[in-house]
Amino acid sequence: MMRHRIDVNLDELDQIIDRSTREPLSESEGQKLKAALHAMAERLPRKRNTEKTSAVLPPDAAATGTAETSESTPAGHGRNGAAAFTGANKVAVTHATLHIGDQCPECLRGKVYRQKEPATLVRFVGHAPLEATVFEMEPLRCNACGEVFSADEPAAAGSAKYEETAVAMIALLPYGTGVPFKRLERLQAPLGMPLPATTQWELMEAAAKPFRPALEELIRQAAQGSVMHNDDTSMRILRLTREPDDKRTGSFTSGIVSIVGAWTIALFFTGWKHAGENIAEVLKQRASGLPAPIQMCDALSRNTPKGVGVGR
Repeated sequence: MMRHRIDVNLDELDQIIDRSTREPLSESEGQKLKAALHAMAERLPRKRNTEKTSAVLPPDAAATGTAETSESTPAGHGRNGAAAFTGANKVAVTHATLHIGDQCPECLRGKVYRQKEPATLVRFVGHAPLEATVFEMEPLRCNACGEVFSADEPAAAGSAKYEETAVAMIALLPYGTGVPFKRLERLQAPLGMPLPATTQWELMEAAAKPFRPALEELIRQAAQGSVMHNDDTSMRILRLTREPDDKRTGSFTSGIVSIVGAWTIALFFTGWKHAGENIAEVLKQRASGLPAPIQMCDALSRNTPKGVGVGR
């Protein structure tokens, strides 16, 4: 079924309703109200009504159109309105022929004015997760002395090759959404903006240093938890410097989740230590006056901290 676009002027409808209390509506005014009513009805979510509903629900519930279950399909069926795109670029488009205060081209009596809410369109475009811009400074060479004069770098280029937003996006992709460095490298290369995995790691290593104090404070806070969960998963590391007397060959990522009052703190440690060794290091920062925390883990011996008391 083809739907026709209907422009609804709320002020005009208000005026029609006000006049209807004093005098009969004209045919055109009645049609405008009917069109607006039908347009609003089409936007309401339709609820299915079946014989089963009438048979199962009490008569009063069936009459009011109560849904069969407490969970109903949300209005819009997963579509997002323009107001949901808070991070989108916004482009204001002015009318091609009309301006505020111009005479109405339809009735030739009133004047047009700006509505509070504009008509909206949302358009998506695809691009690489990280975009690069190449600034080409024009070089001019003297044909007599050979001196070359190049244009100055624009202020928009900034001082760093990888600005803060690029570094933040590289951090968000692997650590926030699970996109490994190598997969991001394979994605960027065919789009003509190569970003090697080694470069990504170097940027992350440099960016992590200012956050070290925050990590240490999170570890200290986690040590005060009343309940602590811990477990291991294997982790492949290309090169790991071990202690000379360490005979182990594996490497692990230990996850420690500590419940501290209303807060839940998640810590991850990657290296040659097991989960029990890592949680023991965390508990060394526990306040002396606190009782032993409750530890939640499986029965594997390497999950148990050595030399630190915990409850189970």
